[in-house]
Amino acid sequence: MSKIYFNEFQIKELENNPHVKQVSDRSIAYHPDFKVKAIKENQAGKSPTQIFIEHGFELEMIGSDKPKGCLKRWRKTFEQYGEDGFYTERRGKGSPGRPKSKEYSQEDQLKKAEARIKYLEAELEFLKKFRRTRKAGFEEEKMTTSEKFTLIEQIIRQYNLTNMVRYFCEMAEVSRSGYYAWIHAERFRLTHEKKDSQDYELIKEVFEAKKKKAGALTIKMILENKYFVTMNHKKIRRLMHKFNLKAIIRQAKPYKKLAKATHEHKAVPNHLNRNFNQGEPRKVLLTDITYVYYGSGQPAYLSCVKDAVTREIIAFHLSRSLKMGIVYHTLEKLSDSLNDLIHPEAIIHSDQGVHYTHPEFQRRVKELGLKQSMSRKGNCWDNAPMESFFGHFKDEVDYLECQTFDELHQLIEEYMEDYNTNRYQWSLNRMTPAQYGSQLLAA
Repeated sequence: MSKIYFNEFQIKELENNPHVKQVSDRSIAYHPDFKVKAIKENQAGKSPTQIFIEHGFELEMIGSDKPKGCLKRWRKTFEQYGEDGFYTERRGKGSPGRPKSKEYSQEDQLKKAEARIKYLEAELEFLKKFRRTRKAGFEEEKMTTSEKFTLIEQIIRQYNLTNMVRYFCEMAEVSRSGYYAWIHAERFRLTHEKKDSQDYELIKEVFEAKKKKAGALTIKMILENKYFVTMNHKKIRRLMHKFNLKAIIRQAKPYKKLAKATHEHKAVPNHLNRNFNQGEPRKVLLTDITYVYYGSGQPAYLSCVKDAVTREIIAFHLSRSLKMGIVYHTLEKLSDSLNDLIHPEAIIHSDQGVHYTHPEFQRRVKELGLKQSMSRKGNCWDNAPMESFFGHFKDEVDYLECQTFDELHQLIEEYMEDYNTNRYQWSLNRMTPAQYGSQLLAA
């Protein structure tokens, strides 16, 4: 028997051929007239392959070796019995195409019994796969209609079952007509799968370039701006789920204070009150300090100033210590970045850390022409955009691989440049912080 399995669509195509008498998922029964005609044409000099092609058979479907094998058997029958060998009923005497020399032996009967057992196994396997259990929570998850159709076709093909479509469709609670419609749509599904594979390769390229830390919206913006490819973010999510691309998501961490203020330090009110986006660049400035480690666990500290509207990092300073110099240098770099063009209503907002409640820091802020604002005690949400940036920074920068402070400083400089000029953000009209800031300044 042939090793080729015919699906329902192929079976229908073969049945439409007038030279085919009957088709199962693994065999084709040809009309006697065609067999006689094929033998005569072969004797006249035509090759088996040419004969089958001229009579409407696709070799890709039936197999390239099928014509040669069929003509070999048919010539043998023709030599023994003549044309009558194809028209005379020869059950029990060997079929015209495949003459048999003996009855079923005990071994053959055993094989038939094993086939029956396999049928029962197929039925059991179908029932087991019909409903699945989620690994987590043991919540029952129903199969989709397409998955049911796929399972029915696999079981029928695997166990070579005939006239069982209605039975399995009733077991799966799907319609028989729907199953055949699904079979006929195979070519469309193959085309769809091919397109999905092509899109997946593009998504995967972006995903790996971002070190597996990019979600669907980030990938969409990169595809549009770097590859000039427009792809719906829902499709990107579907393909990421389908091909098991899971972005690394940072976990929420508890808010930690940097130090406890003394009685000489004074907190100022929360003038910002979470009104981060006031529509004007350089008006709302957020600042904070975070820690990073390099080498064999040596600590370094990063101080940043972020524009709450454009989300640009407009000043940063990396230090080996947490002394007050870290925030003083940050203010100096902020002044250089602003080029002394201070917004008349500019606010610099921070938490109530020891650096920001220090009298000297507050004095320098006033000299710079900024109004100081502070989060409520222990409330990280009052400075959420800054905390969010540090979270993304630690997700995306492999600072632990740096062996020296200079390597770490170089890595952070490159990241800040990339963040400001190459990181597209969905809520910034799909632009980078620098692009969005330039647009606002132009307006």
